Amino acid sequence: MSHPAARDWPLIAGLQEWESRLASNLAGRGRFGVAFYEFFRFGAKQAWACLFGGLMCALLLGTHWWYPKDALLARYDFLTLAALGIQAVLLALRMETWSEARVILMFHVVGTGMELFKTAAGSWIYPEASVLRIGGVPLFTGFMYAAVGSYLARVWRLFDFRFRAHPPMAATVALSVLIYVNFFAHHFIMDFRWALFGLTAALFARTWVYFRIWRVYRRMPLLLGFVLVALFIWFAENIGTFANAWRYPNQSHAWEWVSIAKLGSWFLLMIISYVMVSVVNRPQAIGVADLPQPVAQGDGNSPSLIS
Repeated sequence: MSHPAARDWPLIAGLQEWESRLASNLAGRGRFGVAFYEFFRFGAKQAWACLFGGLMCALLLGTHWWYPKDALLARYDFLTLAALGIQAVLLALRMETWSEARVILMFHVVGTGMELFKTAAGSWIYPEASVLRIGGVPLFTGFMYAAVGSYLARVWRLFDFRFRAHPPMAATVALSVLIYVNFFAHHFIMDFRWALFGLTAALFARTWVYFRIWRVYRRMPLLLGFVLVALFIWFAENIGTFANAWRYPNQSHAWEWVSIAKLGSWFLLMIISYVMVSVVNRPQAIGVADLPQPVAQGDGNSPSLIS
């Protein structure tokens, strides 16, 4: 059972034979073996999808703990150059595709635009000096938004997303524009985020996302998926503030957990991110023909990790 991802990510495709043997061995152990294998497979796919974001979080923590304070190159500038270097290496090794790189660039531009406004408004600050910056925004920050785009683009293909009752593209694009405008406008007029929550719930209330871990599709409400991803972004934000990559006003004297209220902001940003990726990866409807039947044990056709 092949998959286009095998052509996109040859390093993963190289593990096909080993992974297929593992699948066959565990499947032969009954339901427990199958469950264990799906758990392993789900984790491996998620880890691959989080590759860029995970490397960025590791950079933030590593430079926080070990970067020399008297280095000639400012820490923020090192982070910018390191992020560019990671992008170059991932592309050179074909661990990232050019389509993913375009998504990352798009997120970088959108995120930097928001950062410029939010830092000017005092929503958060970048406390360390740097040269590679625009106004009060170090250039590495755009890569933090790009990590979200990279994750969504990867996870979409790795789990072969299909949908039921997906809203029309025009409606989701209009929603994302309203959310983006509100991120700026609420500094001057009423904050309409609760209305935007309601509109999001209305649009996606009936939407199910189907994802394939191994042989068959499973499903979950897409709104629940948005909440889960937003929660993990919130955890990553706590890593970033702990590493002093940026700070909120309440963290000016000592680090503390980012308010759980920020989860709402990340949920709305998640909607923008999802819509941007969906413009590139057009949502496909699930159908009876799309639901693969389980492969009989012992037929030698066990799917690989990237299928």
